[in-house]
Amino acid sequence: MDKTKKQSLWKAYRFPMILLGAIVLGSIAGVVMGEKANIFKPFGDIFLNAMFTIVVPLVFVTISSAVSNMANMKRLGKILGNLFLVFAVTGLIASFIMIVTVSIFPPGEGVQISMQAADTIEPFKTADQVVAAFTVTDFPALISRTNMLPLIIFSIFFGICVSLLGERGKVIANGLNVLSEVFLKMVSLIMYYAPIGLGAYFASLIGTFGPELLGSYARAMAIYYPVCILYFIIAFTAYSYFAGGRIGVITYFKEIVSPAVTSLATQSSIATLPVNLEATRKIGVPKDIRDIVLPIGATMHMDGSCLSAILKISFMFGIFNMPFTGIGTYVSAILLSVLSGVVMSGVPGGGLIGEMLIVNIYGFPPEAFPIIATIGFLVDPPATMINVTGDTVAAMIVTRMVEGKDWMKKKLTENEEKAI
Repeated sequence: MDKTKKQSLWKAYRFPMILLGAIVLGSIAGVVMGEKANIFKPFGDIFLNAMFTIVVPLVFVTISSAVSNMANMKRLGKILGNLFLVFAVTGLIASFIMIVTVSIFPPGEGVQISMQAADTIEPFKTADQVVAAFTVTDFPALISRTNMLPLIIFSIFFGICVSLLGERGKVIANGLNVLSEVFLKMVSLIMYYAPIGLGAYFASLIGTFGPELLGSYARAMAIYYPVCILYFIIAFTAYSYFAGGRIGVITYFKEIVSPAVTSLATQSSIATLPVNLEATRKIGVPKDIRDIVLPIGATMHMDGSCLSAILKISFMFGIFNMPFTGIGTYVSAILLSVLSGVVMSGVPGGGLIGEMLIVNIYGFPPEAFPIIATIGFLVDPPATMINVTGDTVAAMIVTRMVEGKDWMKKKLTENEEKAI
């Protein structure tokens, strides 16, 4: 009996353990070799590029397939309504938690940073940014991972139009469904290379930027990293319990290892999307819900980014000796943190948009940009991990709202398991 249990445990956790082992080995190589570890970077880039290459068609076919195969448009409306409610509530909770934390432990207090002049920063045009976040000027721009939100909107619109055609649209809907399975199969094959790719990527990352953690930003990191760990453990335990009770908590933490590790290594919600889709399937989230919630969440649901935005704002207030106090300051910081989370593109470096927004809204000088950008880079791995794993638990909560509180007992993905 014990032997059988050990075998089942090994089968359940084998791949995550291999991934974690690769990350540990890569980290050790990065520490030992320092900048010489950059020789491994091409192997990591191969994995990252493979994920980025597949993610655009994957997002299009999974979302449009889910919407076009949804005979009941009321169900789509219910999913989207609950989705945005969950995103808003969890984002506000994350922002409030960090407001309290930085009020008790000001991250910029006593920090001495020698400012380095930045390149000229164009004034941030909020209205233009909103338009650019939701639309593109031409179709070729749509087929790009840098324009994920417009792609998602187009995919939903396309799926709705296919569904409205009724019987004539079923051929296209079925074709999209098959294409979705094809791309997911491609993802499963690419993941065989993941231990090598992620290990190499992490070796290069630690070797090049690891020493930065020991610099003048250590206080901010000492605040942010524990908050992320506690948020992951406490908040996501509460969210998953609300979504599926005790079984929901156990299942969530069993299946979340692969997305968490992948997001830490790649620092990209978009690159982790294929892995997250597979994890939510194993958890039992229905195909139409996960295919809508996760791609939209990869662009718009950013609990980790909300946490980091408050940290950045508070840090900048400390650097420039401005008091980070008062209801007005807190409300503007929370709104800005949620907004910066929404406009982020979900790819490495996408946080620069939110950082430029912070610099310009509060009127910090252009020289402040490299300071806040450095903080952004240092907090990016745990922030991305919270963003990604938050999408997973959000999909579980939406499933509870749509399917009822006993959704896990219904084994809604059993037929999918057999098909695969």
